[in-house]
Amino acid sequence: MSKKGLSLEEKKKKMVEIFHETKEFYTLKELEKIAPIQQSVKDVLSDLQGDNLIQFDKIGTSNYFWSFPSAAGASRQAALVKEKSELTAVQAKVSDAEKSLREAERGREDTQKRRDLLARLAAARQTHKSLTTELEAHGAADPVKFAEKKRAVESAKEASLRWTDNTMILFKMATDTLGADATDLRQYLEIPEEWEDLVV
Repeated sequence: MSKKGLSLEEKKKKMVEIFHETKEFYTLKELEKIAPIQQSVKDVLSDLQGDNLIQFDKIGTSNYFWSFPSAAGASRQAALVKEKSELTAVQAKVSDAEKSLREAERGREDTQKRRDLLARLAAARQTHKSLTTELEAHGAADPVKFAEKKRAVESAKEASLRWTDNTMILFKMATDTLGADATDLRQYLEIPEEWEDLVV
């Protein structure tokens, strides 16, 4: 007979009682017939396995479930030992953290001297920030940037002279070898007379 309205914990308790009272092995089908929670036996068994309150084994094609009171006690005892071990580890970490905190606070007591030093530190940081902003505003006067720009200008000058020379070589070749009229060619290419003597 199914009892309506049982919580999961109540269902688990009833299932464990069946195992402990009978001290027998059961298949899922057998449990579904005798348990007062037929519609969710599989889910309850799964939860009980997760809690290590029942054991399970596959024999042939059948799955068998069991739980003995002594095994449940041993399982609970093992869980208790594990929890105590974890508690001890956590307490040790808390103790270490408290010790580190005390050591970190040593020398940082709230005294007038410390407040004065902190005020000086804040003022120095503010000065550093304003000077950095000012330096960035005058970035063009930075010697490193100036040297980089100077190198870039020299490189541009060399490139302009090289292209001017190359253009005039081609211009001379077109007029001497191909017989193009220099005036017409200059006019067509929009090259002024003084362009060859470009001073950079």
